[in-house]
Amino acid sequence: MPHQDPDHQLETKGAKNPNDSTLGGYLRLHSRPPAFEGSDRHPYTVSIEVEQTGNLRAPYSGYLVFPRWAETGVGIVGHVETSILVEARSAPRATQDLESLTLYEVKDQLEKAIIRQSELRTEEGS
Repeated sequence: MPHQDPDHQLETKGAKNPNDSTLGGYLRLHSRPPAFEGSDRHPYTVSIEVEQTGNLRAPYSGYLVFPRWAETGVGIVGHVETSILVEARSAPRATQDLESLTLYEVKDQLEKAIIRQSELRTEEGS
């Protein structure tokens, strides 16, 4: 049997052996959230948040929250979050849509959230 590089495997719906290139695949494969270092040099993990809305066409919305960890890793010392990234007709669908994001897309959303928080702090300080 030829060796198959896991980076070249594609995750498909219902895949029995998900890879960790998507948020959902990573969560299933490693049983923990992925960790990132933000451009602010702080360590972050990510969690999926889904909330019910008043929108009858898409009654659920989803976004990502990035807990910021202490340098020692002992506890959470803050967080940043994205704006709403998905709107869906059901909570499982909103979760599935967020889980389909690649880790590159998740990291990009972290950087946008860090920039947005930095801008808000600058505005509050002026």
